[in-house]
Amino acid sequence: MLRDDLRTLWTEPRPPDPPARLRRDWALLAASLAAVALEAVLREDVVWRPVAVAVAVWLCLLSLWRRTHPLTVVTLAFGSVALLPVASLVAARGEPVGLNTGAVVLVLVYALPRWGSGREIVLGGAVTLAVGSLCVLADPAPVAERIMGFVFLLLPGAVGSAVRFRVTARERQSEQVRSRERERLARELHDTVAHHVSAMVIIAQAGRVLAGTDPSAAVTALEGVEEEGARTLEEMRAMVAALRDRGVGAELAPPAGVTDLERLVRTPGGRLRVDLGLDGELDALPPAVDAAVYRIVQESVTNTLRHAVDATELVVRVAAQGHTVRVSVRDDGRRTGRGRDGYGLTGLRERATLLGGTLRAGPGTDRGWHVEAELPSARSERGAHSRPRR
Repeated sequence: MLRDDLRTLWTEPRPPDPPARLRRDWALLAASLAAVALEAVLREDVVWRPVAVAVAVWLCLLSLWRRTHPLTVVTLAFGSVALLPVASLVAARGEPVGLNTGAVVLVLVYALPRWGSGREIVLGGAVTLAVGSLCVLADPAPVAERIMGFVFLLLPGAVGSAVRFRVTARERQSEQVRSRERERLARELHDTVAHHVSAMVIIAQAGRVLAGTDPSAAVTALEGVEEEGARTLEEMRAMVAALRDRGVGAELAPPAGVTDLERLVRTPGGRLRVDLGLDGELDALPPAVDAAVYRIVQESVTNTLRHAVDATELVVRVAAQGHTVRVSVRDDGRRTGRGRDGYGLTGLRERATLLGGTLRAGPGTDRGWHVEAELPSARSERGAHSRPRR
């Protein structure tokens, strides 16, 4: 387990697009250099003042590259810091060499886990621990103070790791939201195309049958195909545009709902009579439930047109009763094939389950195909999460 965690850390990539330099970076550099100058002038017990000032200025300058080159910056910085105990041993009085403003190195410790890759974090962390341990051993201060100083050195690294974890978790959550939205739109695209193409096939078949006896009916059929094709292209363009990765806040076309059922059931070609009945308060449904009702009816109409042999009537009932919306679609045709669920019915069952409802589909007791669905008409905890809020 530990080996797998270390391997995962080692292969962790850098965060994408780290900012090179921001306005606050120049403000930090100016404040750090000003602090170095003040300490070098006002502090009297500085050992090897030129060396201490040069190292402090060097550490301040390295902070400008902490995001784009975190491992290089940490290695150069702590390599310079490692020379200070050696200089302290060479100094005549054996006192620590360096300025307190060298604490700017803590910014580099923070940037390493925040912006580095896994490999850089491991190598840079090893350098930090090694140099920090050397400084603790060479420090003549009491043991408690040295331990506290070591902990203080590592604290920015822990903060940087926490910030990176939080940002990564938020980005992963946003990507999941986008993925669910794209999946939902892909399902809607399938339902829309299947419905309109089935309608176009029915119109074309009717036009071919009537072309020999009634040429005007063939022209009417062609006009119907043209209308259905134009509507299909329009809806496909809207959905494909929304499927593009434009972020979670992209404006999407509102999905069809119960108010669009009247237009939906106007089946072209005159082959199928649709009896639509709406009952109850259906104008205040949650958007996800409203869209689900439309898609259930649309998929049922499409399947009847494609698979029901000798079907003459389709009965659609949508009723709001209490906190439940019931959808019933029944035809009087005969089904061909083995009756196996396709992608449409599978997607509808998944949609109903996510909303906290149920959907059943199968042959009727005498003949025909029945689709029965029950959906919650009020927002539930499961239903609220089935569709991202925009």
